[in-house]
Amino acid sequence: MTAPKPLADHLLGLELALQSREVRGSEQKLRELLAPEFREFGRSGLAYTFDDIVTHLVGETGPDNTSISDFSATMLSDTIALATYRGTRINDGGSRLFTNRSSIWRLDPDGKWRMVFHQGTATE
Repeated sequence: MTAPKPLADHLLGLELALQSREVRGSEQKLRELLAPEFREFGRSGLAYTFDDIVTHLVGETGPDNTSISDFSATMLSDTIALATYRGTRINDGGSRLFTNRSSIWRLDPDGKWRMVFHQGTATE
């Protein structure tokens, strides 16, 4: 079932926040958005745990150079949503990397949505 528009908009906002330098550079903000048991299979094929990804993201430098298109959100249960989209990153030389992305979000007892899983798959 498609997520209600207000929830889809909220999840899109959370995905966009996770792409911002402000959030990526803050361990506290990442801990607010990622579940402690978070796992990721990155575009590179590498697997990351919560601690891996927090360490990696906080250490990143450089400009915000990513965007989201074709976003959709589907309810898997009353408290679990699947977000899918196409991500675009512009490299220093101006070339573009395209990635199909999916995230599983969970509504926790404190009323906040947290990402529990993310995957990026390289695409043309």
